[in-house]
Amino acid sequence: MFALLENGGPFVWLLLVLSVISVAIVLERGWALRRSKIMPPGLVNALNTLDASALRGTCAASPSPLGRLVLTILDHLRWPKEETTSAVEVKARGEVAQMERGLVVLEIIVGIAPLIGLVGTIYGIIPLFVDFGKALSGDYALLAKGIGDALNKTLVGLLVAIPTLVAWSFFNKKVEVLAVELEGQCDDLIRRHYLGDGTDAPVSASKRS
Repeated sequence: MFALLENGGPFVWLLLVLSVISVAIVLERGWALRRSKIMPPGLVNALNTLDASALRGTCAASPSPLGRLVLTILDHLRWPKEETTSAVEVKARGEVAQMERGLVVLEIIVGIAPLIGLVGTIYGIIPLFVDFGKALSGDYALLAKGIGDALNKTLVGLLVAIPTLVAWSFFNKKVEVLAVELEGQCDDLIRRHYLGDGTDAPVSASKRS
């Protein structure tokens, strides 16, 4: 391994940096996208009540994407339903964008890591063809070793890209699932209020405070 880093040149070191960045993002997103952090159980249970003050207190005690969406709903409950829904959708897009933070970097690494490895391989093979005449004179071992060292860069690029692709696909799917669940929780709260379960009836736009 150390010989590979020593002989790999700048391309292997660059791939090593990309692998460190990938691992850091995977660990950070794995921590940030825990279900209990996105939708705290206490807040989910509190949604069964339409007591606005109690909900606000629970949201303040459990900062989370769901909590911020619930606060948006509570701030707009005296608006017509369509405007409340629109405000929540705008806020939800922002929350989803925050949940996707860093995933674009993983996507970039998936794309460029194999290419960097391939460029490193080509860069390492070019000098071998300069001395190709010597290889034809009998120095085949040197040529084979040079090709093997050059191909190691492609291998390293793939070893960085493949796990990163798995992580990127997993987190994208997880964000999608969490977004659907957040939408369901918010939609249920809005529906129950505007069906008449809330303590505050919606008023017209002209009467908003």
